[in-house]
Amino acid sequence: MKALLFAAGKGTRLKPFTDHHPKALAKVNGVPLLERNIKYLKGFGITDFVINIHHFGSQISDFLKTNNNFNCNIEFSDEASELLETGGGLIFAKRFLDHGEDFLIMNADILTKINITDFVAYHKNINDFATLAVSDRDSSRKLLFNDDMVLRGWMNVQTGEQRLAKFNKAFKPYAFSGVHCINPEIFNKIKRTGKFSIMEEYLDLMNTEKIHGFLHESILVDVGRPESVIEAEKHFK
Repeated sequence: MKALLFAAGKGTRLKPFTDHHPKALAKVNGVPLLERNIKYLKGFGITDFVINIHHFGSQISDFLKTNNNFNCNIEFSDEASELLETGGGLIFAKRFLDHGEDFLIMNADILTKINITDFVAYHKNINDFATLAVSDRDSSRKLLFNDDMVLRGWMNVQTGEQRLAKFNKAFKPYAFSGVHCINPEIFNKIKRTGKFSIMEEYLDLMNTEKIHGFLHESILVDVGRPESVIEAEKHFK
């Protein structure tokens, strides 16, 4: 299985580090996020990676070259001309991923201990084109699921704004964990082009397709702010 790591973002919340570096190279206990996530996924047998780059992308490629790609096969989806966000970035990387096999997507600035083997097995068992890892934790935005863990909506907790596939019948709100398992059939379903968020596409597709959530209780830290680095260092040594 291949994994697409989203590492192209400007990481504005992680300033001043990202004024001169890509956020994927921010360190937690002295180890860059990108290195941690490559080794984390290697622990589940994943050694083929596609990494999208934009902001200080050459620093990422140089870092991996210096470390012999951590003995993995790594391809770069270089968005040098335009940062395409998660949905556009996925479409731009299609040539690396559309080979008939499921693949994993993970945000490079997420640190977690989700059991990827269990996650992939769940995805393959339900045989959908997209499965999203979610957990019951604080977040300003929540995805809404029915009793069968099928995506039915989205909610902004702070403003009360909602997008629903149908009337909210006590849907369960969970926070997205930044990890997806995808069947390449998704490339035939996405309608948007250019720069867009993959979540916007999921929220459209939930009206016609079944997108499942994989509920986990694992630790997860979004290392997007300087204070979250401190939080991550408590859990990831």
